[in-house]
Amino acid sequence: MNTSMTNLQPHHQAETTSLQAYYALAVLLAAYILSFIDRNVMAVLIGPIRTDLAISDFQYSLLHGLAFSLFYIFLGIPIARLADNSNRKWIITIGIFCWSIMCCLCGMARNLATLFVARIGVGVGEAALSPPAFSMLSDLFPPAKHARVFAVYSLGVTLGGGLSAIVGGFIYQYFAELGGAEIPLLGHIKAWQMTFISVGLPGLLIVLLLSLIKEPKRRTDRDLINQQGTPNAGELVSYLVTHKRIYLGVIGANSLLTVMTYGTLAWFIEFLIRTYGVSRESAGLEFGIIYIIAGSLGALVIGWLVQPMVKKGFTDAPARMLLIIACCLLLPAALGPLSPSPTLAVILACPTMFLLNGFYGPAMTALQAITPNQMKAQVTALSLFFANLFGLTLGPTIVASITDFVFGNDNSLRYSLAILPLILCPLAAILAYQSLKPYRQALATASS
Repeated sequence: MNTSMTNLQPHHQAETTSLQAYYALAVLLAAYILSFIDRNVMAVLIGPIRTDLAISDFQYSLLHGLAFSLFYIFLGIPIARLADNSNRKWIITIGIFCWSIMCCLCGMARNLATLFVARIGVGVGEAALSPPAFSMLSDLFPPAKHARVFAVYSLGVTLGGGLSAIVGGFIYQYFAELGGAEIPLLGHIKAWQMTFISVGLPGLLIVLLLSLIKEPKRRTDRDLINQQGTPNAGELVSYLVTHKRIYLGVIGANSLLTVMTYGTLAWFIEFLIRTYGVSRESAGLEFGIIYIIAGSLGALVIGWLVQPMVKKGFTDAPARMLLIIACCLLLPAALGPLSPSPTLAVILACPTMFLLNGFYGPAMTALQAITPNQMKAQVTALSLFFANLFGLTLGPTIVASITDFVFGNDNSLRYSLAILPLILCPLAAILAYQSLKPYRQALATASS
């Protein structure tokens, strides 16, 4: 047993952090922001895409969720296994290049099938980002900074999600007023198609910035157990089973809260439009501002609170934070969509976005703390596998299914959004709670 594991212990030896580490964090954050812009810009384009392609809410939800997640989910684990024993920087670089090109191809789609395939390509590229990124960051920064570093990285969710609404809305409005655009060899491109192309191209700049990052040396001195070489699948499964209550609790709670996140991201703008008659540009702007400000504050504030909690004796702080978030989220998330006015709906969206963007950093911190270095990317990918299997695939689709098949009315979207937290928040709280004791025991055993 390696007794030097200090990931989240109250006392640790100070370590310095290089300028290269902060540069890598900045570039990886920029990549993560762009990934969320590219995957979520469709939320602004629901109306135009539905009209142009003559599809239903349910069919749109398949484009938004299933198409993106189809290979994103299943390729994450093999890509992560590759990242655990090869150059992580180049895996990320290739992924960004691929998803940027495929996002541009979304703008060239002429029917449901071609747009579906292009969305699959975006998902394939983005599968190569977070598992190797978390692994790199855990090697670049000392353990005491992990919770806060991961909180900063997780700002990609809020900044990217918010900018996708704001930038996507403005780009669409700009090209809509022009009546689209004419591109040589491609002919006439409609406004919603130009929006995809416009947000896809900046990824090529991120590729250039990544070339200046050096692959960090892997740190095995921080591991919960001694592990030589990359573990095979059997060793990985054995380790997960040994700590099953921790992984089930953290990954399970993270996955259910992700369902809430993607369900809200996919439909909140359309909810404002359908329920209150807010214009598409205004709805995108309002939601984008809320998501950026409240969501970013949630990611930073909650992430910053983890280490002080640890110093006060709460060694299970990352997992405990998931429990607190699940309990606090229930009321504003359920009441917001039922608000009698758009103003109150937007006000209640602020605590909802604050909490929905605060769980990711603590969840990743908990997983990195108890996972050996040679398994970190794979366990991160496993967490993303389940989070996206349920979140990306089911989040938008559950809301659309309730709207189409239970209520059968487009105007009932508000009730579909209100039902979601009533089911998911209690389940997430239960899973997080049962992980606390074994999490504390694992850390205590490692430090003994």
